[in-house]
Amino acid sequence: MKMAQAKSLQAYAKLSSADTLTNMNSTKAGLTEAEVKSRLAKYGKNVIAATKKQSLLKVFLTNFTSMMAILLWVAGLIALMTGTPELGIAIWLVNLINGVFSFWQQYRAQQATSALQKMLPSYVKVMRAGQTNKILAADLVPGDIVLLNSGDNIPADGRLLSADSLEVNQSSLTGESITVNKETDPQTDAALKNAGKYAEANLVYEGTSVVNGSGSFVVLATGMHTEFGQIASLTTSVAAVKSPLQKELDILTQQLSLIAIVIGALFFVAAVFFVGYPWPKAFIFALGMIVAFIPEGLLPTVTLSLAMAVQKMAKKNALVKHLNSVETLGETTVICSDKTGTLTKNEMTIEKVWLPTADYTVSGTGYEPNGIVTKAGKKIDLAQEHDLLQLIRIASLCNDSAIEEKENHYQLVGSPDEGSLLILAAKADYDLRDERKNYPRYNELPFDSKRKRMSTIHQNNGQNYVFTKGGITEVLSCCQSYLKNGQVIPLTEAVKKEILAKNDDLAKEGLRTLAFADRILQTTTNLTIENCEQNLTFVGITASQDPPRENVMEAIQRCHDASIRIIMVTGDYGLTAKSIARKIGIVKGADVRVITGDDLANMSDSKLKENLTHEIIFARVAPEQKYRVVSLLQSLGEIVASTGDGVNDAPALKKADIGVAMGITGTDVAKEAADMILTDDNFTSIVNAIEEGRTVYNNIRKFLLYILNSNMPEAVPSLLFLLSKGMIPLPLTVMQILTIDLGTDMLPALGLATEQTEPGTMKKPPRKRTEHLLTKQIILKAFAWYGLLASIISIGAYFFVNHLNGWPTTALATDGTVYAMATTMTLAAIVFCQIGAVFNCRTAEQSLFKIGFFSNKRILGGICFEVILIACLMYVPFLQKLFGTTGIQLQDWLFLICIPLPLIIIEEIRKKMIRKA
Repeated sequence: MKMAQAKSLQAYAKLSSADTLTNMNSTKAGLTEAEVKSRLAKYGKNVIAATKKQSLLKVFLTNFTSMMAILLWVAGLIALMTGTPELGIAIWLVNLINGVFSFWQQYRAQQATSALQKMLPSYVKVMRAGQTNKILAADLVPGDIVLLNSGDNIPADGRLLSADSLEVNQSSLTGESITVNKETDPQTDAALKNAGKYAEANLVYEGTSVVNGSGSFVVLATGMHTEFGQIASLTTSVAAVKSPLQKELDILTQQLSLIAIVIGALFFVAAVFFVGYPWPKAFIFALGMIVAFIPEGLLPTVTLSLAMAVQKMAKKNALVKHLNSVETLGETTVICSDKTGTLTKNEMTIEKVWLPTADYTVSGTGYEPNGIVTKAGKKIDLAQEHDLLQLIRIASLCNDSAIEEKENHYQLVGSPDEGSLLILAAKADYDLRDERKNYPRYNELPFDSKRKRMSTIHQNNGQNYVFTKGGITEVLSCCQSYLKNGQVIPLTEAVKKEILAKNDDLAKEGLRTLAFADRILQTTTNLTIENCEQNLTFVGITASQDPPRENVMEAIQRCHDASIRIIMVTGDYGLTAKSIARKIGIVKGADVRVITGDDLANMSDSKLKENLTHEIIFARVAPEQKYRVVSLLQSLGEIVASTGDGVNDAPALKKADIGVAMGITGTDVAKEAADMILTDDNFTSIVNAIEEGRTVYNNIRKFLLYILNSNMPEAVPSLLFLLSKGMIPLPLTVMQILTIDLGTDMLPALGLATEQTEPGTMKKPPRKRTEHLLTKQIILKAFAWYGLLASIISIGAYFFVNHLNGWPTTALATDGTVYAMATTMTLAAIVFCQIGAVFNCRTAEQSLFKIGFFSNKRILGGICFEVILIACLMYVPFLQKLFGTTGIQLQDWLFLICIPLPLIIIEEIRKKMIRKA
């Protein structure tokens, strides 16, 4: 037995149905129970293997083993070694809380996605041992005979044995909404090449569905051996890699660790050789400075920023499965987008009707009858348009589909092309119900892929009619006349050329055309194709298109403004894809390269890379080819987001830096492979998500700037102590430094993580891969601007207190109440400098007053918290003892309160100068 599990399905398309049954060791009566049991044991269940996932424990532990998390574990250990167990425990708690919070967000997002196995139908009808049985789809085996009816999901790959007007929707595999007409005849090599992958007329595939008609097929492949399964296996073979944000945080951790260690080493050397500290004491002092320079609040800030973005995006119809995916969206440089169901609605809509005597325009999109038919800009009266009435009569009655209204929602049952004809009739105020009574159908000549026509026979007032629709060439070849103002006129070669030329014009616009014809029958006997489809009268043409989604053109323009390329990767024809791409603004230039799947198969990687530097569209491509396009773009240094909804999109979705699946029309395989799911299937939501991702990165930078600000005034007091060889007592103790890092700075910093998007965010290009979170500009701004001002103010406060108590007449206090008051004022001055800094860090160039001084409630809450905390350190006895602080006087508080405002005003002046420049 030559089983299809190990053989190309296309080989069976060339065989007759009888030869296929022989090859599969089966018969039209089906397999016996013994044979089924044997094959089930050999080939296994007809199921798609679930994607292997990490255990919850492993996912949980991952949140505690990043480079930054490890750095914090080490910092906590150092704190314990320096004799400050409270600090060490506090650092570890920050790490623990952040890890748990991050895991919970990720777990909730993953729970909201669908499981892969839901795509499979539960039960199928089969013929076994001459009897019709209903069995679980999982129990199908190669050689089974499956019976199909309209509406059925196809549970396995197979070769058709019978097909009665059978039409199959294969969009889950191909991504295209055009239904495929099926037949049983063997296919030639030329026919297979012309049809392309998945469009073989006599093969059916798992995961697709029957739109019209009925049939039966012999199962050739099941489970992971089906095309559906092979695509699913591609998604499992893609190795997970770190996101750009994870890589960037690793780099940042290395940078900050190096800075902290270098500073610690310098302070150690200075403490030994300048101050004369014993080596053990100098080592503990240096370790304390290292801990002080580690940003303990970075991980909670990043996690909160990402989590807040996830919540915002969920409200904007984008469900993110992994927190780090949010920021990756912000770095996206290329979007590889499927056409059908992503950029377009996946709802065929008639836009134009052409008759030899008139042109009509049809408004409205989709399957809702909201629109009108106009002629020369005016709404038509169908009763006065006799030729148009006849075309609509043919289109509506030579039709096997229906539009159903369910809870104020219109749903197509049948073929998208036929559905669009019914909506055209409704828009023209055609009374379909009465017409069906007046023109009852009593025979049908089903569509087949050879003649590319469908005809129905009707009766009206004792007269018999043939109504025909199909491809323009195929219909016109049967016509001897045409309809003109209600009169039947002989069809001349000149008129035929005019009709074909008009059809070509419509095709160049990317429109899909159908032709309509009719004739009066003189007899009701011997109703064959040859007798009915001859001497027809040509009536007209309809031109339809899958319309673009609402706001998609605006979203595409926003991508162009943000220097984000959009590459259409579709299973549709090149001409149609190019027309749609130009219409919605994806391509604009004259040199647009359309690469087909066949072109791609014969193209080297170097040639493809060259083509990728131009405006480009990929048409009629297979799943593995989408995967290849994404891979090569990544090799060129691009951050790639790949969108799609079909099974065919899954490998590319998994491979891409960000895979974006459609939530409504998307298959479960696509959702499983994706990093983000659009709950409204709207391309605009992707652009909103990209904007949110950029905001996250900007907010992390704001946090970095803010926490580095305080490092300078934290380090300067210790530097003065060392450079003066101990003549200037430590203006700020290590415990007080850590109070700033883990206490007063934490909540305002977290508030920065929730800042709103700044104007102009989507007018800038994505950040360069070589540009890191910590830049020279941030270091200069933090240390040489904000940090320098804060250092001057805080050291000034230290000397001011000493001055009020006799300095320089008396020496600087080294202990006692005056020393405690001086260090307390240094600490408090840094905290109030940071209040000014947190407002200044809210924007890069925009005026603080334009975005709203009090608009970020979390920052205001954080400021209130740090003021209360510093007051507690001053006045609560056990905290005074722990941190070496004391109470201050009223004039000292007035001094502190005045610090933030000048800092904000100075920064506003600087930003205004930058905006003018």
